[in-house]
Amino acid sequence: MTELEEAGRYDSAVMLLPPRLRARARELDRAGRAQAEELRLRAGMPLGVVLPRGERSLGGGAVTVRDIADLVEIATGASVHSAGATLKNGYISCPGGHRVGLGGSVYLSGGETAGFRAYSSAAVRIAREKRGIAEKLLPGLYRGGTFRSTLIAAPPGAGKTTLLREIVRKISSPGEPGGGLRVSLCDERGEIAAMEGGVPGLSVGAMTDVLDGCPKARAVMMVLRSLNPQVVAIDEITAPEDAGALTLAANCGAAVIATAHAGSVEELRRRPLYAGILRERIFENLVFIRRSGGDRSFELMRGGEIPC
Repeated sequence: MTELEEAGRYDSAVMLLPPRLRARARELDRAGRAQAEELRLRAGMPLGVVLPRGERSLGGGAVTVRDIADLVEIATGASVHSAGATLKNGYISCPGGHRVGLGGSVYLSGGETAGFRAYSSAAVRIAREKRGIAEKLLPGLYRGGTFRSTLIAAPPGAGKTTLLREIVRKISSPGEPGGGLRVSLCDERGEIAAMEGGVPGLSVGAMTDVLDGCPKARAVMMVLRSLNPQVVAIDEITAPEDAGALTLAANCGAAVIATAHAGSVEELRRRPLYAGILRERIFENLVFIRRSGGDRSFELMRGGEIPC
């Protein structure tokens, strides 16, 4: 995408802000808007923006609790009740693939989080497409001409979802080297494909079928039964049932792609959920995203290089 198009993604996320903060956010120059990753709202502090080299203040008056409540109202289309299922998990999926994460005082029902009594902070994550970022990586994900199951690991905010989306786009596009595969994309939070009226708002390839808004483990079972995928893709393995569904998909003959929050093999092995995945050898490829300032690189481990 051009710098102008990248800046346009920022501008679309800015529309989630209440009007008085939009003007402040638009004062960022075009180069900054093209690179921005998040907008940060914290009650009592100025509006902030997260750039590749760190977070900076956009100045102006302090964000108020009312500003954050207005943001939630805009992000939910003035229907907070309809967003209850995701709000209780602390986020709102928005048109265009943007996501609002929330902090504040929660209330419980039956021992589980049911919603927020008051908001104190918000992070508006800006959805971006990065065409071409997987070009050098992709050949290594195939063996014998066949795409192999791949786990993408990195700390939060490193670009796991962006890389996942680009790999899905490439392998499901006829005419691309190794492309033309049937991919079922289980997009629980709506961030990968950004579906709008049944049509992906972000490019995920010509032969990708999307199931969004459905819990990942359930979605994997549904696509295996109904869509005959060659590849199943999900974002963020977070629960044992997610791992179990991916194991089932692999045993049914489908390759799988997923992401995990971890910066190293050691970190993966320290977490029981991911350690179990390594022992099961579900994945034949392990990709770590390395970030230095504004630059990203990919480290690929294959087959026997991946410790169990």
